[in-house]
Amino acid sequence: MQTFTANEAKTRFGEFLDRVQREPVRVMRHDRLVGVMVSAEDYEAMRAFYANRLMHTLSKTAEGAAQAGLTPETLKNLLADES
Repeated sequence: MQTFTANEAKTRFGEFLDRVQREPVRVMRHDRLVGVMVSAEDYEAMRAFYANRLMHTLSKTAEGAAQAGLTPETLKNLLADES
C-alpha cells in the first residue's frame, strides 16, 4: 500500500486520485496515520459487505431471541420503565 504525507496528497492531488483508483493509499500527518483513501468502487463494496454482515448478525440475533421465547410483548415489558 502506497503512503502519502498529507502535504504530498494536497500538492499532488491528481496523482493521489489516480493511485487510489489502483489501490488504497495511506495518508500520514506528523508520522501518524490519519486516514486511508480508497476508490469509490472499493468504498461501495466495503459498505455492501458490512451491511450484509450486519443483516446476517441481526437475523441470527432475531432467530436466537425467538427460540428463547422473546416476543415483542415480553421485550416491551422488560424494557418498561418501572417508575
